[in-house]
Amino acid sequence: MSEHLRLATRGSRLARAQAAIVAAKLDAIGITTELVVVDTEGDRHREVALATIAGQGVFTKEVQAAVLGGAADVAVHSAKDLPSLTPPGLVLASVPERADPADALVGVALRVLGPGATVATGAPRRRALLLSERPDLNVVGLRGNIETRLEALGTDGIDALVVALAALERLGLQDRVAERLEPEHFIPQVGQGAIALECAESSRALDALAAIDDHDAHRALRCERAFLAELGVGCELPGGAYATCVDDLVIVNGVLMSDDGVAIVRGFQSDDDPELAGRSMAEQLQVMLDDALGGS
Repeated sequence: MSEHLRLATRGSRLARAQAAIVAAKLDAIGITTELVVVDTEGDRHREVALATIAGQGVFTKEVQAAVLGGAADVAVHSAKDLPSLTPPGLVLASVPERADPADALVGVALRVLGPGATVATGAPRRRALLLSERPDLNVVGLRGNIETRLEALGTDGIDALVVALAALERLGLQDRVAERLEPEHFIPQVGQGAIALECAESSRALDALAAIDDHDAHRALRCERAFLAELGVGCELPGGAYATCVDDLVIVNGVLMSDDGVAIVRGFQSDDDPELAGRSMAEQLQVMLDDALGGS
């Protein structure tokens, strides 16, 4: 097993916190680490709406390139940032224990928000889910790191924000949560709450990463990523998938929606093959949404 590994990561406070979680797990098995901080396209162009760049790897390509180019041994990602296809030469080697995948409202709970209240989020999925629950809300776009988004609360009439609960917890900001949105209903983004670790196919890091892999978290992520891959890189419809494991089964809840949240379809699949469960869920929802939109 390797004695020292270089971990490539984005430079945001959250990304560094996630890398520190990985470093602590490796340290517990006798592996020392150092961080290789990488500037990504997504961090350089924060003025671009997330909907425009979603699925394009703008937060991951440079981190992956650091590993492929030999500047680092391991790429540390928020799993939700990863495109559905792994680049040639890399493997998704490890998924440590997953944090809470739920979204959270900061500011005011959903049931307390008054008619016409303004809620900010940069994610089309969150926008559509909010509007499906509360079509009276004014949902506006917002980008930036967690701290920047929290600072926006109370400005420009923003009453509440929707952010990933895991991000708040990893930054010690869980006291800002007004409401946890149940992931079985307010279905999260693929990979939310999970950390994905990539390395080269023949890397010396493989054994160390296998030692900190969580079997169930890894299988759940495989299922959710198969869901995403089946929808296709060019799919612009908001959707989400949340997989859990019970014994040998992978159970996945999925959602697919029109942008305005008016047409929304939900489904449920289980299988002992994670990829099959994810693909089947996506196929089912695509047919259901096509029917719903065709009849509207």
